[in-house]
Amino acid sequence: MDSTNEIQELKELIKHYEKVIRNMSAPIIPSIVPNTILVPIAGYIFSERFETIRTKVLQHAADNREIYCVVFDFTGVRMEDVESFDYNELANELSQLNSALKLMGLRPIYVGFNPRFVREIVHAGIQVELEVFNTFRAALKSLLSERDESLYSM
Repeated sequence: MDSTNEIQELKELIKHYEKVIRNMSAPIIPSIVPNTILVPIAGYIFSERFETIRTKVLQHAADNREIYCVVFDFTGVRMEDVESFDYNELANELSQLNSALKLMGLRPIYVGFNPRFVREIVHAGIQVELEVFNTFRAALKSLLSERDESLYSM
């Protein structure tokens, strides 16, 4: 195999893996709470990833109009995953995500923020209006309680 063909094959392989990474960066999981989806977020956080998340969730909501609530779980994001991220930019990305979802008529809920992450945003004096719960379980319990439902009544 000559080097030109080998380079072309490697470029195609890179494109394939980039597509796999994009698809894995924002999985959308139906929740046990009706009309609610879970978007677990783990690993390195960067602007393009937020754009992918926003695009995928908005498209999913457009395709599934019964969706009412989106729970973003940041439990899998370690401090090392956001250390190189500018906290003002991160807060801006969260604010844009929140605004876009609300414009679609969705209720965004965020869970699992790292304490240091929260401390850095507060220390930077950044104001972000988000509905936040400590854990995914707490968010689901609250949603079920609001709807006067329980897991046992479903």
